[in-house]
Amino acid sequence: MKKFLFVSALVLTIGGQWLTVNAQSNGVIDEVVWIVGDEAILRSEIEEERLRAQYEGTPIQGDPYCVIPEQLAVQKLFLHQAELDSIEANESSVSHQVDMRLNYYINQIGSKEKMEEYFRKTSSEIREEMMTTVRNQMIIQQMQAKLTQHIKPTPAEIRRYYNSLPADSIPMMPAQVEVQILSFEPTVPIEETERIKQRLREFTERVQSGSADFSMLARLYSEDTESAKRGGELGFVGKGQLVSEFADVAFNLNDPKKVSRIVQTEYGYHIIQLIEKKGERINCRHILLRPRISASDKVKAIERLDSISKEIKANNIQFEQAVLRFSEDKNTVMNAGLMINPNTGGSRFEYQDLAPEIAKQIYSMQEGEISQPFVMMDPQKNREVCAIVRLKKKTDVHRANLTDDFQTIKSMLEQQLSREYIHDWILKKQKSTYVQIDPEWSNCDFEFPNWIH
Repeated sequence: MKKFLFVSALVLTIGGQWLTVNAQSNGVIDEVVWIVGDEAILRSEIEEERLRAQYEGTPIQGDPYCVIPEQLAVQKLFLHQAELDSIEANESSVSHQVDMRLNYYINQIGSKEKMEEYFRKTSSEIREEMMTTVRNQMIIQQMQAKLTQHIKPTPAEIRRYYNSLPADSIPMMPAQVEVQILSFEPTVPIEETERIKQRLREFTERVQSGSADFSMLARLYSEDTESAKRGGELGFVGKGQLVSEFADVAFNLNDPKKVSRIVQTEYGYHIIQLIEKKGERINCRHILLRPRISASDKVKAIERLDSISKEIKANNIQFEQAVLRFSEDKNTVMNAGLMINPNTGGSRFEYQDLAPEIAKQIYSMQEGEISQPFVMMDPQKNREVCAIVRLKKKTDVHRANLTDDFQTIKSMLEQQLSREYIHDWILKKQKSTYVQIDPEWSNCDFEFPNWIH
């Protein structure tokens, strides 16, 4: 069975991201070559994926006209099961990722208008295509996570797995460190705080009087650089996605023509304007200004840290106690200052995963040693803080072992068991799913042989 459609398309790429865009106005015949359940796979989809792999230099193991449609078919199996299980993507997360990609395109191409010209589509059309792609990716990831959530090997199974590995299959582990940090921001003079607040009051008066547009002021002056590109707009978010001080004010706004009072958060000082409310979610704009820290204020903070450091080295106070008394880093203060790697959830860092200022300090330190005070940029707040760090543990390059790298070996086993389970699930799912392949596309050595019953 074949169905024919008139389409005209080509594929373009920037930085590894792809979109389908309209080509010439003359019609090009497309055709359905696979049907999986009630979903069709078009020849044009396969050709797009082939071109994407070609331009990215991604090798395809086998005939692309066999490998690619099978990959698309597998995706549709996951999406179909996700629909049965009522799995949906978080639309706020989808929108956030799409915004990041669109901003990347605009930065690479030069402007929104040039992006539209390049893709021969409006930004709204580009966004809609991206939303579908990202949404499907998230749904498939959630579906796979649900299918494999029961896979939790026991310590005995992990040991047996490790002992069964050939010596040359045991990975080499890079040098890693565990670091404790004590940090706080230099004191901001009252005069600087008042200067910031007065600036925000002026913005509010200009908006309320109609002499300036909030979004224009955000683009020009807001120090939240990402939202400033969108006129201060944050996109639809739930209350739990915002810091509490900001959320309490934003969710109490009701008039889009009004501007909120000044709100202080850990990031600085804000004014907020409502755009729209949808149930438990809100879209608003904000302008963020941060107080400036003078050189003399930094010197005072460094001197204070130096005194704390001397007290620790003299054994008058333990580093952990000093963290509880003096540190303002809320992510580590209740963990004795121990930093957590956001990429792994563990306390070990490779040097390149640390903030450059911290990596520079600890590179030549010994276990238990405390650094000199230094100034660094807090990556979350995007503000300068003063800090000292203690090197808790250093592990040199070595071959993975059960004592030092238990979590790594556990993860290796979990990944292997998950791959095996997903492989078996696909084989079973094939048998209960209607699949029809155009005879011209069926002469393939498929990875999963049950497509043709």
